[in-house]
Amino acid sequence: FEQEARATSALNHPNILTVYDIGNYEGAPFIVAELLEGEELREELNGGALPVKRAIDYAQQVAAGLAAAHDKGIVHRDLKPENLFITKDGRVKILDFGLAKVRMAGSGSGSSEVATQKQMTDPGTVMGTVGYMSPEQVNGKDVDHRSDIFSFGLILYEMLAGKRAFEGDSAVAMMSAILRDDPPELSETNARISPALDKIVRRCLEKKPENRFHSAHDLGFALGTLT
Repeated sequence: FEQEARATSALNHPNILTVYDIGNYEGAPFIVAELLEGEELREELNGGALPVKRAIDYAQQVAAGLAAAHDKGIVHRDLKPENLFITKDGRVKILDFGLAKVRMAGSGSGSSEVATQKQMTDPGTVMGTVGYMSPEQVNGKDVDHRSDIFSFGLILYEMLAGKRAFEGDSAVAMMSAILRDDPPELSETNARISPALDKIVRRCLEKKPENRFHSAHDLGFALGTLT
């Protein structure tokens, strides 16, 4: 709870849930956040694939929010449709930074403006939601912002295809697919998807982090060329 409160309150971006205050009242911790009206992205996906234009719009907003978080040294680590809220006016809000990893100051990729805090998980601990994990998360490895980009790719794929990129009868089978398989071609389920959009999704879903987009800023720029 405290991890989420501190991570989210360090961010101020239109595509991230705004936290106004955190504290403790008579022994009970609390967060004061903006009131949102709308629904989770999951609710829209329950109806199948989204129109391509809408999927790209949502994707651009998520990329912008991720870029802001990554610039602050914060990796979400649990990006999924249930943690993306669509307001009634079509704005996407990233929720739930409870598993967020805060990069320590001077860690080699820019100093974080978030206060240095104790590492809360041990190496080898699997963190995230099965089905939306990156390969490095599945393997329990240390992750950086590129893990969020893989999860982003899984969500964008689902918005366009109307089904998950990796499926399995069990958590183990699904994690094995993430590590070893390539998702079905998007053109098999949606002929309206352009080769350029398909290429963006494929790059997000590269197994090796170094082969993905180098930053959410680069990802957002690539999406912007589609419109």
